[in-house]
Amino acid sequence: MKITPRKLILDLLLAENGASLPAKDAVAACVLFELGEVSARVTLTRLLAEGLAESTGRGLYKLGPKAMEVAGEIATWRTENYQVRPWHGDYITVHTGSLGRTDRTALIRRERALKLLGFRELEKGLYIRPNNITADVNAVRIRLRKLGLENDALICVSSDFENATEARIQALWNCAGLAKNYETIKKQLQDWMAQVDQLDLGVAAQESLLLGSAAIHDVVFDPLLPAPFVDVAAREQFIEVVREFDRVGHAIWKKLRQSNFVVSKP
Repeated sequence: MKITPRKLILDLLLAENGASLPAKDAVAACVLFELGEVSARVTLTRLLAEGLAESTGRGLYKLGPKAMEVAGEIATWRTENYQVRPWHGDYITVHTGSLGRTDRTALIRRERALKLLGFRELEKGLYIRPNNITADVNAVRIRLRKLGLENDALICVSSDFENATEARIQALWNCAGLAKNYETIKKQLQDWMAQVDQLDLGVAAQESLLLGSAAIHDVVFDPLLPAPFVDVAAREQFIEVVREFDRVGHAIWKKLRQSNFVVSKP
């Protein structure tokens, strides 16, 4: 995964979980990744102008209002499996056929909201997913609209599809790919944690951020499918390893910041 000043600083702001990030730490992190001090300061200025960051004091920043709608959803990954409930064979469907497609910003927000909650398009303008997340369909409506889905979208529970349609629905997700991903990434993170003590602090910080960011992305965008779509136990084991890796990564970055980003050179 390519790291940029923008992605790095947004990741650092998100990791603060509402607390303020000193600009000097953002700059030092960019220097650690050889992205440059000037690029870091330009990026901070741009994030402020876009509303993705806001100043909380001299040299202090936190996520801005335009980033918070998604940040709140992303933050739930640490308790993601607790949002899943037993599945009884029905589906949540979202019909967007009456919504416009000329407003590019609205379209991006709509598609992002649906993707974050694991919906896939069955027919043009008709999105669907198993009804096994959050407390009920009304809670799903609230989450989707908070993430940017227009209020005019029709959201309901559907069931009793014909066998051919049911087969099409179940083929919308790459379930075999998800299963392979759970095992591959889990092993990669476990292997890394087993030898992290042998790494230079700066290298450990860089690798933990790169690996952790990619793994968290996979958790956040996991569709949280029920059985028999996927092996639910395998997914929960994967998520737990990512949580453990996240804790290790936070400890490394805390140590790095306490050292004022002073690391030994190879």
